[in-house]
Amino acid sequence: MDIFFNDPNIVRLPPEEVRLRDVQITPQPESGRVKIHLELTPFQKRPNISVSITSSTGKEAARTTILETMLTKLELTIHLREPEPGSEYSVEISVYYQKLPQPSEEEVEVQLPEPMIVDRQKTTFIMA
Repeated sequence: MDIFFNDPNIVRLPPEEVRLRDVQITPQPESGRVKIHLELTPFQKRPNISVSITSSTGKEAARTTILETMLTKLELTIHLREPEPGSEYSVEISVYYQKLPQPSEEEVEVQLPEPMIVDRQKTTFIMA
C-alpha cells in the first residue's frame, strides 16, 4: 500500500537506515495526558513504533505500539495511569521491524524472533 500524493523526489530509506527525526513531548497536566509528536525519515518498508512512559519510581505509566505506520509524521495523545503532578517521567520511543513467521496449516507454537530496533530515543518531562 502506498501513501497518497507522494513526492517522487523523496528518497525512501531501507529499514536499517530509518530514524526518528524529531520527538516533541507536551504534558497536559490538567487531563493527565501527554501529547507526543513524532517525525520519521521517509521509509521503504513500514516501521513499527513503541512508546513507553515510566514514572520516576520506575512504574510503567503508559505504553502503546503502532504497527506498520504509513505516516512519517504522527501525533499521539497518551493517557497516564495514575498521573502524579510535579513528577518526572521518562519516555522511551523505539522504531523497529519485526520479521513474522510464515503462516502454517498446522497448529504449532512458534517463538517470535527478536525485533530489529533501528532507532531509539529517551527523554524526560515533568507533569507540572
